[in-house]
Amino acid sequence: MRTKLLILMALFLLIAAVPAFAQGTAPASGLSAGEVRAGLMVIGMAIASGLCGLGQGKAVASAAEAVARNPGARAGIQTLLVLGLAFIESLAIFTLLIVFTVKS
Repeated sequence: MRTKLLILMALFLLIAAVPAFAQGTAPASGLSAGEVRAGLMVIGMAIASGLCGLGQGKAVASAAEAVARNPGARAGIQTLLVLGLAFIESLAIFTLLIVFTVKS
């Protein structure tokens, strides 16, 4: 069993190394400023979206807890929840808008 595992691992490493042999002989030219900027914008959008998702999760959890404690206030809690979620989601949309305007 161990020899089969070693053979499979060796085959995997050989298959994974095949693209390295296909590289040309031209020197590597590094990243351009536009590529670096695009990468930073993608990271910024990922951070903004992730934090918006965390905020939305916390808002929904708090609203669910509030409704569980006081079911009579469901309408007011639901209104404030939807308004808060809209504001949180607008942050991600504004970040996406900034990414598209800076990119062009």
